[in-house]
Amino acid sequence: MAKGNRGFGSSLTEGLDDEVDNSAPAPSESIMASRSQSLARIAAGKVVTDRTEWVDPTRCRPWRLHNRDLDHLNVESCRDLIDAFLSAKKQRIPAIVRRLKDDPDYDFEIVAGVRRWWTVQWLRSHHHPEFEYLVTIQNVSDEEAFRVSDIENRSRKDISDWERAKEYSRALEEFYGSNQSEMAEHLKISRSWLSRLLDVARLPTEIVEAFPDTHGITVRIAREIKPLTSDKRTLNLMVAESQAIVAERHDLGTVLTGPEIAKRLVRATVAPAKSTTAEVEVKGEGGKVLLRYAHSARGGYTFKVQPRSGAQVSEILEAIAAVLRDD
Repeated sequence: MAKGNRGFGSSLTEGLDDEVDNSAPAPSESIMASRSQSLARIAAGKVVTDRTEWVDPTRCRPWRLHNRDLDHLNVESCRDLIDAFLSAKKQRIPAIVRRLKDDPDYDFEIVAGVRRWWTVQWLRSHHHPEFEYLVTIQNVSDEEAFRVSDIENRSRKDISDWERAKEYSRALEEFYGSNQSEMAEHLKISRSWLSRLLDVARLPTEIVEAFPDTHGITVRIAREIKPLTSDKRTLNLMVAESQAIVAERHDLGTVLTGPEIAKRLVRATVAPAKSTTAEVEVKGEGGKVLLRYAHSARGGYTFKVQPRSGAQVSEILEAIAAVLRDD
């Protein structure tokens, strides 16, 4: 099975773009190595397949399970591609698409390469109408399309944990029958890593609302928060704190980072120690101090009998009884 999967990945990732982060963990090293070699050959102009062609980007639409948040695609997030396309005067590395049927508005569905598609459209609307969208047309099923997209994007730092988690969560239900072990096996990743990633997508909506940008919710943050959501008391405390954070953001313009928000949410679940009340003096006849008492942090009272007060034991016990009656 592993051999077949490697062959599948190598053939379908022929000609994918963007840099590979070699320092990141790569569960499918053979696939990524083949991909890097393909990139080098295509960038050098040595590889052009008959499946690759230039198309009108307006005739393409992102696949419904693509892993990019379209509202996070902008000039800043796509600046590297804009500069690269302008420098080369074209898009060098093709995206992967599927041909659509029975859709009068679109001819192709983008499996991998949404950021390239956005960049070409932006350039066309900003004084460069000559740019077209370079694509490789593949005939793949939805599950295969998901794996193609995952192979291309797994090592990229510009995809947030939130985007990846939402994509994996949808794929888990649709392709693997909610079976995490099966999904991990197909993707060649550890079950523990998959579970931690899915925890990002499983955070309650009331907690997610505390974050001004969902891209700030990382695996590490979810690992701190998620266990506390299983207990109703701690969940309610975090929801209340989340609402306070949202109110501060709306009313005061206070914008916290993801780690700062996580710290506040976790801290809200820890009940603060009750402040110790100042000691109260109890005096007897002649104004002499018989004892001092205070409320204990754990509940109840703490009594301190004043030494050498000259009071009788019965007088002290009566003073204690009076405190318990009257307080």
